[in-house]
Amino acid sequence: MPAHTSANFPIPGRIRQGSAPFFRAEIVMSKHKVLVLNGPNLNLLGTREPHIYGAETLADLEQRCRTAADGLGLEIDFRQSNAEHQLIDWLHAARHDTHGIVINPAAYTHTSVALADALSAIAKPVIEVHISNVHRREAFRHHSYVSAVAEAVICGCGTEGYVFALQRLSTLFAQGAAR
Repeated sequence: MPAHTSANFPIPGRIRQGSAPFFRAEIVMSKHKVLVLNGPNLNLLGTREPHIYGAETLADLEQRCRTAADGLGLEIDFRQSNAEHQLIDWLHAARHDTHGIVINPAAYTHTSVALADALSAIAKPVIEVHISNVHRREAFRHHSYVSAVAEAVICGCGTEGYVFALQRLSTLFAQGAAR
C-alpha cells in the first residue's frame, strides 16, 4: 500500500477562460503504528539458552519484525528493557500515538501485575508473544498476568511468533479494532 496518494482539487473562484486550474494535493495515509516491547534478558537472544530461544539475536529479530511490518504497511517502534518501570513508561508514552502492542514480557509475564495494568490502561490491542512454548516448561511459567489483557497469545513458534503477532494486529486494524 503506498504511503500517500495524490488528488487534484479545483481552486474555487480561480477558473480562467478556457482552462480549469488545479492544484495538486498530497493526502498522507498514515500507517498503523505498533509498539514492539521486549522484556528482561531478551537482549541476550542468540547467546542465552539457544537450545530454547534459538540463535537469532535481538538485532536479527528487530530486522525480521521491520521486514514483516513493511510488508503489512505497519510502522513499528521496537524496544527492549530489563527494567519493568521502563517498559511501563514506554507503554504510557505510547497511549496517544500507537495503535497496537506486541509484547514479550519475558519473566515479567509471571510476576507483573503492574505491566498488565499498564497494558489495560492504554486500551490498545495487545498480542502477547513468547519464543518458547511456556506450557511445556516449568510450572511457574504457565501463568501469565498479561494474557488476561491480550487479544491473543502466541507461544512456541520461535521468533516467527512476532511476525504472526504483527499479522494479527494488521487483521484487527483492517477490522477496525484500533482505538
